[in-house]
Amino acid sequence: MTTVRTILTVILTSAAVAVPAATHLTREEREHVIARAQVWNAGDIASKNLLVGPEGPGAFERGALVPCDYVDKKLGGATPKFVCRLAGGDEVKVKFGGTNGEVYAEVAATRLLWALGFPADAMYPVRVVCRGCPPSVQGIDRPDGTRLIDPAAIERKLDGKEVSAPVEGWAWKELDLVREDQGGAPREQREALVLLAAFIQHSDNKTVQQRLLCESASKDEGQSDDKTAKDGCASPVMMINDLGVTFGRANFTNNGNTGSMNLEAWSKVPVWRDPAQCVANLSGSYSGTLKHPRVSESGRRFLADRLAQLTDNQLRDLFTAARVELRTRIPDKPRSGLATVDEWVGAFQAKRAQIVDHMCGPLLSTNLRH
Repeated sequence: MTTVRTILTVILTSAAVAVPAATHLTREEREHVIARAQVWNAGDIASKNLLVGPEGPGAFERGALVPCDYVDKKLGGATPKFVCRLAGGDEVKVKFGGTNGEVYAEVAATRLLWALGFPADAMYPVRVVCRGCPPSVQGIDRPDGTRLIDPAAIERKLDGKEVSAPVEGWAWKELDLVREDQGGAPREQREALVLLAAFIQHSDNKTVQQRLLCESASKDEGQSDDKTAKDGCASPVMMINDLGVTFGRANFTNNGNTGSMNLEAWSKVPVWRDPAQCVANLSGSYSGTLKHPRVSESGRRFLADRLAQLTDNQLRDLFTAARVELRTRIPDKPRSGLATVDEWVGAFQAKRAQIVDHMCGPLLSTNLRH
């Protein structure tokens, strides 16, 4: 079975904000890269420690107190975040704020994908001691002039060169361009990724929220394919780039209260919009490229087999790491009370059962989107 190459077994970059030098390709070269792309990597799910997360260079311990210097750089998106420089010179992206659902959701979503074998960035739940942070970065001022930012999450990008031209990211329909006969990911793996996106309610699924990465061709690898050498991409990977608006209910405006770590909403959204036709339930956002996708039995079974391997203890670790107990059950209703880890585990088990206990009929559609 085709898997993502060694470079993408969760290697962390030394600098999380700037992706390594982007690879600029023609449209033809980019399509060739996509044709050979992988979306999944085989691994031992039982061995994944979801409380600790991906380990290696650049990793942070859960709840670590991380000192850094504020860097005045503009970041896209509307959720609270900033760039901070660590003692070693690394610049990292910090998402913060107790009412910012992405602080919780992205930790849970990235660790879930990582455990199941789908490439994802790493998010670490930490406390940040910021030097020079402006008033817009809210926290607790300390006597030494620094500011404690808690809760916060630091992002570490998955290593690889980003293919950013002529198109940044990829649209979900482009999964249909992957060719197994050219070494690309089998259909069942691509469908599993699509179904997983619906399972976690990946609402903000516009093109730039997915990333196309590649490892540069190396003479040591004995590359002999002229096209591969030309596009310089020995190991293409299609991955989800931003998983902040997940574990809620997908919505047209990608509203965070609705779409990010909303126990009430996520637990009530059925996995299937049309169970008989195996059409997954994922409402389209105003800028999204994935809506109510249909999957085959092989795709359902591929994801089901992997979801079923997650133990109850791993699920508790997943939601403990995400600090779900700091998030109210209905984020815009404080009186709904703080959620518990056990409630999130129960919701996950119930939704997982909708995939594991289901069976899909023949897939009549020729593509991966409804």
